[in-house]
Amino acid sequence: MKLCRVGEAGNERPAMIDADGAIRDLSAHVADIDPVAIGPAGLARLAGIDPASLPLVEGPVRHGPCVVGTRQFVAIGLNYADHAAESNLPIPEEPVVFNKWVSCIQGPNDPVTIPRGSRKTDWEVELGVVIGTEAYNVDEASALEHVAGYCVINDVSEREWQQERGATWDKGKGFPGFGPIGPWLVTADEVGDPQALGMWLEVNGKRVQNGSSSTMIFTVAQIVSYLSQIMTLLPGDVITTGTPPGVGLGQKPEPWYLKAGDVVTLGIEKLGEQRQEFVAYD
Repeated sequence: MKLCRVGEAGNERPAMIDADGAIRDLSAHVADIDPVAIGPAGLARLAGIDPASLPLVEGPVRHGPCVVGTRQFVAIGLNYADHAAESNLPIPEEPVVFNKWVSCIQGPNDPVTIPRGSRKTDWEVELGVVIGTEAYNVDEASALEHVAGYCVINDVSEREWQQERGATWDKGKGFPGFGPIGPWLVTADEVGDPQALGMWLEVNGKRVQNGSSSTMIFTVAQIVSYLSQIMTLLPGDVITTGTPPGVGLGQKPEPWYLKAGDVVTLGIEKLGEQRQEFVAYD
């Protein structure tokens, strides 16, 4: 299934995408695409609904974040060897873990405000993992059983705050709007192997990132298992799993970063596409 949330910010309603790509309203069946709805029982109930029986959502609509009720937004850094190289950093022996604040989550096509005084706002197309059942100390073999589904994430980053303002990456990762999620949560059964998904990102129509989850250093199963050793993963939590090469920081002959008026488009195979216009801080 492809599940989504549509409508004005703060007033989204739950929906699913039918086989023809039309949006179908789920409001009569579920309160929202939240931790309850994406648990095993909730997904089984939604899977039993005939999409043709649901009302069509007419006209252009805004997509909100594809899941609500996220309590932890965890990120993995340097998870592609060639991205580590372009960042002039060694390939990690264990996953690099940092946080994105849940307050940075927004819809996939909403504008992103460049932070006040920012000179190094950057882009990163990433595979997002949405947790469906609580996970603590789970092994790699069973880790994917705790995943409800997957989504597209742009791990927007401010590199000066990330790399030059002290030792913690978190400071450059959680500005408002720095976590576009969606357009859909695609359930794990529909995605299949999460290590076989192509991904791309363009800035103003120029393709700058082309990659595949097949080249991750640490797989989704390894990441979920690893994180569950150091925290309890909760239903609705989101993990963003790293980016392939081609970020602004790694551009040659010199880095280049986003400015007001730039448009970023990105997508992942089976998971849909995003579009954000970057705007100046008022």
